[in-house]
Amino acid sequence: MSFEYLTKDFIFDHTTSLKVIEEVPSYYIFPTVYIIYSKKTKKAYVGESTNIPQRIKNHLQHPEKNQLENIKIIFSPYFNKSSVLDIEANLIQNMIADKQFTLINSNYGIAHHNYYQKNEYENTFKDIWKNLQFEKLVKNDLLDIKNSDLFKYSPYKTLSEDQYDAIREYLYLLNNNEIKNTTFIQGSAGTGKTILAVYLIKLLLSEISQDELEDNFEVSSLIELVQEVKSKLKKNKEQLKIAFVIPMTSLRKTLKKVFKSIYGLSPNMVIGPNELSKDYYDLIIVDEAHRLKRRKNITGYQEFDKTNRHFNLDKEQGTELDWVMLSSDNQLFFYDEKQSIKPTDVEKEKFDFLKLNATVIKLKSQMRVEGGEDYIQFVDKLLSSSDDLISWKQTNTYELKIFTSMKDMINILTKKEKEYGLCRLISGYSWKWVSSKSSSPDVILDEIPLYWNRTSQDWINSTT
Repeated sequence: MSFEYLTKDFIFDHTTSLKVIEEVPSYYIFPTVYIIYSKKTKKAYVGESTNIPQRIKNHLQHPEKNQLENIKIIFSPYFNKSSVLDIEANLIQNMIADKQFTLINSNYGIAHHNYYQKNEYENTFKDIWKNLQFEKLVKNDLLDIKNSDLFKYSPYKTLSEDQYDAIREYLYLLNNNEIKNTTFIQGSAGTGKTILAVYLIKLLLSEISQDELEDNFEVSSLIELVQEVKSKLKKNKEQLKIAFVIPMTSLRKTLKKVFKSIYGLSPNMVIGPNELSKDYYDLIIVDEAHRLKRRKNITGYQEFDKTNRHFNLDKEQGTELDWVMLSSDNQLFFYDEKQSIKPTDVEKEKFDFLKLNATVIKLKSQMRVEGGEDYIQFVDKLLSSSDDLISWKQTNTYELKIFTSMKDMINILTKKEKEYGLCRLISGYSWKWVSSKSSSPDVILDEIPLYWNRTSQDWINSTT
């Protein structure tokens, strides 16, 4: 089920507010969702309002928005404040990943909402999206967008309460500390650490205008806090200097593409640890911090040694973790000690020592899978060969299947891939990686040759 709605298109100029009042029945006007756009410049702004005629007037005072040419307004007598906030958030997230327009929105207004008949309003959004496709304002299907990297890592995300609380706590720490601040945000795989990092960077680099503040009363306290933090960290400079350090090459390449597509961000903000010697930062955010390296079993000893010399560190003892600490006033590490699996990784003891004088914020809510907390505990204990293996009951929305035949499993995965996309067969370090130096398979199971990923970059999307 979805709700009835009406869309109206107008030229975006000083006559628009009057035309809306003249042409749209009054019971439709409160509240609304809208898209202001220019096909010429390929820029757009998505918003919602409880007073669309006044909001249009406000936007026309903005030096960038008044350059946009058209506005599409979505009306419905069934809309309420929570529903239009949700539809607005869905439009922003999906239009960013659709890449037909560059959105000039800040990300202050994206907040989590649970409300009456949420499922019905989500169906309404899907109908709206299909109409936008028909009108060629958007191009891609929602399922294709959901599987894209730009959707997964977009800063325009509806945060969980867990994530939102972590953002607020960290901003308070930055605002209240008079000296350098070191913080760890810890969480297991799938708790949304990378998404939170990208969200935070966009939050700190967004400039919010007065017209965007009008209906954002729910996050007004957060906006004030962000402004205070920015003012404090900038120290009279025009712009904050933030680096997003990604130790893993494949993820770094993906996030550079994401940052290139996001208004106000730049791929140059996403760097590898060895680039830290080139500058000094107000804030360094390290994703996958457990993958920072030490001088052991690495490729490129010469470059590693050169960076250690730059920081006056001992050739054998200096690590990428040390480089982060010496290159910034404030450091935020997204960290999960259980994901440290290589001998090149900085030892857990070094992180433990650093945490003695740092703040630790924990993420617990699972974002990647829908099996629930019992399922996560079940998998953790299964993979760690725990004697205390708890049971897990299947739900109607989540499947767990155990196969005794590799052929059967691959057949099922192939069907799932055609239906949903991004179904992958993965394994831990279970066999020697012989295919890295030859064409031989790494293992043969049930007469099926299996290979490790053939590329170090964007391997999750690779078909080989």
